[in-house]
Amino acid sequence: MIKLHDLTPSEGSNKRGKRKARGIGGKGGKTAGRGTKGQRARNTVPVGFEGGQMPLTQRVPKWRGFTNPFRVEYQAINLDTIESVGGDEVSPESLLESGLVSKGALIKVLGRGELTRAVTVRAHAFSKAAESAITAAGGSVEIVAKPWGDRRPPHGSFNQHTNR
Repeated sequence: MIKLHDLTPSEGSNKRGKRKARGIGGKGGKTAGRGTKGQRARNTVPVGFEGGQMPLTQRVPKWRGFTNPFRVEYQAINLDTIESVGGDEVSPESLLESGLVSKGALIKVLGRGELTRAVTVRAHAFSKAAESAITAAGGSVEIVAKPWGDRRPPHGSFNQHTNR
């Protein structure tokens, strides 16, 4: 019977790694390809370190990603959820009472599912599919004003875009 310790890779498939910095015999000995002396020879430099200069990944925001401080996040509520809630009026307050959204959340109604009854839906935003489905079922759509009015949303954090 073959055991786990008997398994070996086929001949020539695994090449042995170079044993660098293991004495002066053969290649890769003594300084091990690091030159002589200095910070980089002593393995103490973090990857991407530029001697105290602002690193490239921080200088160029597009390389590492960018967070829009004015992003508006909505909590999605679908038509099938509105159907299951019951009642003839759905508002942010009623959704909060039923535990479907969190306090102070902006609500967007999306078009998944079907609506079989006339419902008045009040929310901060609607998808086109949801709006047409609600009106087709005989209901009505009311857009609730956002807490910051008709201007841009407040910034999410204090950063370089705060004062613009």
